[in-house]
Amino acid sequence: MWDYCQRYSGGSVTAARALAAGEADIAINWSGGMHHACRGKASGFCYVNDITMAVTELLAHFRRVLYLDIDVHHGDGVEAAFADSNRVMTVSFHQRTNNEFFPFNTGFVDDVGEGAGMYRTLNVPMKEGMDDEGYHRMFRPIMAKVMEVFQPEAVVMQCGADSLSGDKLGRLNLSIRGHARCVAFMRSFNVPLLLLGGGGYTVNHVAACWCYETAVAVGKEIHDDIPPHWYDHYYQDQGYKIHYPVKQGRNKNDKGEAYITTTNKVLDHLSKLEAAPSVQFKDPKKPATIHAHYLF
Repeated sequence: MWDYCQRYSGGSVTAARALAAGEADIAINWSGGMHHACRGKASGFCYVNDITMAVTELLAHFRRVLYLDIDVHHGDGVEAAFADSNRVMTVSFHQRTNNEFFPFNTGFVDDVGEGAGMYRTLNVPMKEGMDDEGYHRMFRPIMAKVMEVFQPEAVVMQCGADSLSGDKLGRLNLSIRGHARCVAFMRSFNVPLLLLGGGGYTVNHVAACWCYETAVAVGKEIHDDIPPHWYDHYYQDQGYKIHYPVKQGRNKNDKGEAYITTTNKVLDHLSKLEAAPSVQFKDPKKPATIHAHYLF
């Protein structure tokens, strides 16, 4: 377990340092994204919160860092770590069915941070069955406004694949293309971008999703056919294709007023955010080198 935690956490910190040093404009660690872990406890299958470590590393080099979470579960551990920071904004799109879905008692639309971090926490809860169309009716206007108002110098994006249709735990209904549209949208801002994994409990869907999103991140077209390999039996039910059909008739979200109400509430919170803070650096730190034998 210790070795596992070292590897995924070290990967996220190393990726953050590569962004800070200008060695990459997009960095990826699909093994990271453990957004539930807190300083004093493990939670939700997460033992060490590599995201908070990566964000902390980025804060040594960038004035403002945005954390975006599209996992089906609320990114509670990261939110708690930076709830009172005026240099980090956390935005989480997640399933919230009353209070019957993990994590409990968090992630409500009126949870907006505290102290210096007031209105730098944004939550976009939704009911089960949310599809691509409804998701992006909220995602695009909210994230466009976040980028305009907060003006982050780096973005950390947790791409949990349990928000996909057919996940064993999640009950949203996104297609792989719909999920990847979020990555493509954030990539379009040309801000240093760290992509992390997260949840996902139908393994063939997870692998297909992150394969496709890697291609989206680097701007490459890939074929839908999955070539023969040792694990290709996992993809038999989806016809050995990356993309598979989503289930129909699952959306419990009101396609009218509910979308508008949630989006307007979040945009109202953003309107109360003061101008992006200016943080002066006398001598920005040069990223330290991580030696493999220290990590592994």
